[in-house]
Amino acid sequence: MKYILASLIIFPFVEISLLIWSGHLIGAFPTISLMILTGILGAFLAKKQGLDAIRKVQQDIQSGQMPGGHVTDGLCIAAGGLLLILPGFVSDLLGIILLLPPTRNMVKPVLFKLFRRWGRNRNVIIYR
Repeated sequence: MKYILASLIIFPFVEISLLIWSGHLIGAFPTISLMILTGILGAFLAKKQGLDAIRKVQQDIQSGQMPGGHVTDGLCIAAGGLLLILPGFVSDLLGIILLLPPTRNMVKPVLFKLFRRWGRNRNVIIYR
């Protein structure tokens, strides 16, 4: 909980600081245009990749396989799209990391470890 509270304080401060710095460096209009462009790009990529992830989950379920990896892909895509829609350069960077398949594949093992730890500590209960 303390990490969440710290990130809620630090993250907006860093985002606002970078936006102000960018406004001084390249100007207000290019900074605003860049934020709008990343928002549109995030919505487009999240929709395209999200639909692909849903299809893969459905195919796994129809073939009788557990869709764990594709569900995690879907979660990463949804979070990445949301982060790209939010204004700010740090959120855009995190969103791109979660949307691009090569970097998302590097993040997925960390998420699997986190999910396993939550399951072992009984923070999350999975019903089968």
